[in-house]
Amino acid sequence: MSIQQEQQSPKQPPKHTIKVLLVDDHPLVLDGIQARIEGVPGIEVIGQAHNGLEALEHAKHSSPNVVLMDVSMPVMNGMEATRRFQTDFPAIKVLILTMHDNKEYILQLMQSGASGYILKDVSSDELIKAIETVYQGNTYFSQSASQTLFNNSEAAQPQTQNLTKREETVLKLLAEGNSNKGIANELKISVRTVETHRQNIKGKLDIHTAAGLAKYAIEHNLVQLS
Repeated sequence: MSIQQEQQSPKQPPKHTIKVLLVDDHPLVLDGIQARIEGVPGIEVIGQAHNGLEALEHAKHSSPNVVLMDVSMPVMNGMEATRRFQTDFPAIKVLILTMHDNKEYILQLMQSGASGYILKDVSSDELIKAIETVYQGNTYFSQSASQTLFNNSEAAQPQTQNLTKREETVLKLLAEGNSNKGIANELKISVRTVETHRQNIKGKLDIHTAAGLAKYAIEHNLVQLS
């Protein structure tokens, strides 16, 4: 992260407008989501699609930053579409918005390349926060999804022998959706030090995406919410 970014107030609107593509097979749901985020500074809904295939075709021409996508859809569901986005458009962040809070569902979608997972009962403020978080390259889980994932730990010990204790802590905070600046504030270290830890973690684990790091942390029981 640059010095300029480090000094930026977290309450300032994003420097660039976040272009969002909405994907759901229910027109009323699409219209409702659009109504919730329309007019928010720094976010622009650039289109709607009714299944994963339509979303991929739309993305070829509109180049969204974030795809806000349901899972259960005809023609091509959200799981397959997420895999295709990861392969064809790796720079586009996929944020899952669904009614399903099944643990295996969530893990499979994160493994497929989703950057976040939120349920349809979230508030407008949390929806906006999730969009901004994944756009910035971090992961985001709504509280309900987090509880589904992290409160069912099998009490296994973390198997992260290659990581230092500080790196494990940084990985845990990353998996919970914290930004580099947020981690720096939490641990009282510089943003540059956090970025160094982050690069070391990626190198040691040979995992180079935020979603991949989150999945690793989940599988190794590094993240547990009380």
